[in-house]
Amino acid sequence: MEKQFEEFKLQLEESGGVREKIRSVVTEIEASNRMLSSCLLSVHQSLPLSGVLEKANGHIETVKGLYVQLAEILKDCPGEFYRYHGDWRSETQTVVSLIAFLHWLETGALLMHAEAEKKLGLGSSDFGLDIEDYLTGLCFMSNEFPRYVVNRVTAGDYDCPRKVLTFLTDLHTAFRMLNLRNDFLRKKFDGMKYDLRRVEEVYYDVKIRGLASDGSAQGQANATGDQLTLP
Repeated sequence: MEKQFEEFKLQLEESGGVREKIRSVVTEIEASNRMLSSCLLSVHQSLPLSGVLEKANGHIETVKGLYVQLAEILKDCPGEFYRYHGDWRSETQTVVSLIAFLHWLETGALLMHAEAEKKLGLGSSDFGLDIEDYLTGLCFMSNEFPRYVVNRVTAGDYDCPRKVLTFLTDLHTAFRMLNLRNDFLRKKFDGMKYDLRRVEEVYYDVKIRGLASDGSAQGQANATGDQLTLP
């Protein structure tokens, strides 16, 4: 009995040492996420998008370096990815939401799983991007769009709601293909339909008022002669 518990003691001490190293890196990831999030908040203001994107991409490089550090720590624990995965799960879901939103701002398209892994320096067999973390991050990303379209319409970009609505509709449809068994992920996915509904409200308000971003005479007349009331 004594020998068995002595072995347990050594294993727990070793595991505790690994977790301390992980926590140190995760704290830095959390701080970098805050910086990236703060940077992306600028898209809701009247600032040049190119400058915001350039600054945000600089923060992604920092986060990528931190994930490389995590991967190095896990190299000494082969086959134990999911034993420690919970220590950085929340931070990973957050960073996926941020880089996915940034990718959409740059391309208007979805950041694919393989692309997200590449941006974070992941993808090896021992340390990759968990699929549920990726999906949860996409659900978090959708939360940004209702505020974004309201601010873009206020700034005179009347075509933004249509673009966002098309993207969110396609994303929501793709999610419906999945048989979600994770209660947390299922709850976050259910929240996406409310983001979609709020974007729809803005889009229909713009459409009903005849506001357009194509520079047409009718669109310009409506844009200058009618104030849009948003939800």
